[in-house]
Amino acid sequence: MKPFIKMLNDAAEDPDVVSIKMTLYRVADRSKIIDALIEAAENGKEVVVLVELRARFDEANNIEMSHRLEDAGCQILYGLGDYKVHSKLCLITQKKGDSYAYITQIGTGNYNEKTSRLYTDLSLITANQAIGADAAKVFLALQQGETVDEVSELLVAPKCLQNKVLQMMDGQIANKKAGKEAYIGVKINSLTDKVLIDKMIEASQTGVKIDLIVRGICCLRVGIPGVSENISVRSIVGNFLEHSRIFYFYNDGNPEVFMGSADWMPRNLDRRVEIVFPVIEEELKEKALHILH
Repeated sequence: MKPFIKMLNDAAEDPDVVSIKMTLYRVADRSKIIDALIEAAENGKEVVVLVELRARFDEANNIEMSHRLEDAGCQILYGLGDYKVHSKLCLITQKKGDSYAYITQIGTGNYNEKTSRLYTDLSLITANQAIGADAAKVFLALQQGETVDEVSELLVAPKCLQNKVLQMMDGQIANKKAGKEAYIGVKINSLTDKVLIDKMIEASQTGVKIDLIVRGICCLRVGIPGVSENISVRSIVGNFLEHSRIFYFYNDGNPEVFMGSADWMPRNLDRRVEIVFPVIEEELKEKALHILH
């Protein structure tokens, strides 16, 4: 959280930064993130903030926070009618000569300094311009009261997340049938989505090994002969609340690793705006897999 807040403060003062856009679901009572966004707006930056007023138990705090931001000159979006916006996304746009450059932050946890001390979460800060372009598409859709239909790098619910995960599971099934190595490793808070459960059962019946770390509710029964004997499920209870989500597909030695805000539940996949991002650099993949293992 500290490097992220420093980046926001730097962006608020950077003359090359033209805009900061963020989605906010839960924030701390005395939030340094809100202070940074207010400073950015007062310094003449375009600041667009989507505040989800339906964040359970945080409704009053979010209303008060949105008024503070609005008074400072920020443009406030109040979510989408049919979908909660649960994504953790920040996009900083800089003027670079005659063009623009993106710095994007995407995480698994809320922009909340208090809970960041108690939860295990993961955050990516990247200058990857393709990811930045996808994030810009997401914000444009949100500003128009819509959801994105297609992006190139990110996985974005409700329209292009579950189907992408199913495709990657199908890839593992195809590899196993072709005699190649296949494996799926997943760390999430909850697993209740029947579509993904059925696909994992199909993968298990094909012989794909699947390891699941599910902190809370899990509707997949493992160890059933001929059904789910290749799937293991465990829950970790430790000093900190396990909150990060990691999705790993072995892909015959060319591993694909993703992280994001979405649990595998119908509400997350069908009725929320969630963002899952690829981990591209090998060093970061190794860190993610170290956590998973």
